[in-house]
Parts: sequence; structure tokens; C-alpha cells
Amino acid sequence: MSLKYLPEHLQPALLALDLANKEAKHLRYSQTTLFALPIDLLWVQRLSDQPEMAEKVEAFVSRFGRLQDHIGEKLLPRMAALVGETSKTLLDTLAVAERLELLPSADAFIAARRLRNALVHEYMHDAQTFLDSLLAAQQACDMLFEVIENVQAEAVRLGLPQR
Repeated sequence: MSLKYLPEHLQPALLALDLANKEAKHLRYSQTTLFALPIDLLWVQRLSDQPEMAEKVEAFVSRFGRLQDHIGEKLLPRMAALVGETSKTLLDTLAVAERLELLPSADAFIAARRLRNALVHEYMHDAQTFLDSLLAAQQACDMLFEVIENVQAEAVRLGLPQR
């Protein structure tokens, strides 16, 4: 069989990859500028008195959540559909993405999803939990960036038009 992908799923997959690259660029900027700061428990506890720093945290948290959502809800399902895989649930999609070697670990992706929730709900309530979540999210960014790189490599392997 010479067909490497289903052409009717090409444009949605390319659009999702393009958006993921743009979101990743913004998240990388927020990650780099935020974590250049000496972040510790005292720094987190003083966030409410430092609106500029709180805004940096909000940008990072928002961009982290948005990229994580986009990968799980758009990019991976569209890549799965592109190669003829159907998935009805997030867990199905993550299993397909693992099998296609687009996602290093479904467990790590689910953990990143939980981090997103902790970052949104623990902000200004529990400084230690928020700090722990923030530092874990920094590490999880690398996994999100790796997924996009893996999808880009798969796009090249499949011979998809490059944008």
C-alpha cells in the first residue's frame, strides 16, 4: 500500500501542528523568562504583593494549560485520524499516540494535565503546593515540546507538505 495518510485529514492535522508550534513558542518564552527568576516558597508567598511577577506566572500557567489542552484535544487526535486511527476518548488518543511514538508516556501526559488543574486551583491558596506544581510544570514543558517535535518528525516521515 502506497497511501501513507488519509488526505481528508491532512488540513486539520497541519493546522493543529501549526497552532501547536505557535503556542509552544509562547510557552517557551514564558518558561525561559519566569524560571530565570529565583523561585522558592518565599517568592511564591510574596506573589500577591508583586503584580508584575504574578502576571508572569499567570502567562506561564495559561500558556502551559493551553498547549497541554491543544495537544490532547486537537493535535494528537488529528494525527491519529490522519493515519486512520480512531479514538473516542482521551485515553484512546494517548494510547494511539504512544504506539505511534508521538507521545513518550501517556502517564506523564495525564500528570501534566493534573498539574494544569493544580496550577489553576492552588494559586494563592497553598503556596507550597503551588510551588511544587509550578516546578513540576517547568519539567513537563519539555515533554510537551518533545511531543510537538515528534509530530513534526512524523509529518516529515509521512511526506506531509511543510508550512
